[in-house]
Amino acid sequence: MGKTVEELNVGDKASFTKTVTEYDIYSFAGVSGDFNPSHTDAQWAQNSTYGKVIGHAVLNMGFISNVLGTQIPGPGVIYVRQTIQYKRPIFVDDTITATVEVTQKDEAKNRVWLHTWTVNQNDEIVADGEAIMMPPRKIKR
Repeated sequence: MGKTVEELNVGDKASFTKTVTEYDIYSFAGVSGDFNPSHTDAQWAQNSTYGKVIGHAVLNMGFISNVLGTQIPGPGVIYVRQTIQYKRPIFVDDTITATVEVTQKDEAKNRVWLHTWTVNQNDEIVADGEAIMMPPRKIKR
């Protein structure tokens, strides 16, 4: 069970790091059905804005979701809202670190606000946003 709103504190922070592979991008395309050639066709991507295949923006958001769903607040949490601004693309072999930090909580409404962001291996911000989550409630026995 994840942390309840009472167990969370402003400033609590957690991260997840993953190196993006070609397999990750193609797998995400298969799961989502998003076969945009920007993500799946290296030859096509050579003439695109970035000159090579880029990872799906929502794949990047998935790294944030990993932290929210497995660490803070953790298992049992429910997404209420996520805002995100994508600052730069992710490429094959980029190492992305997703971090979330509790910025506010409302125990009466069982809500927690978290700053969410990802950076690449050069410590450049890839995405920046905020999530509002409904943490799991303590099981009464």
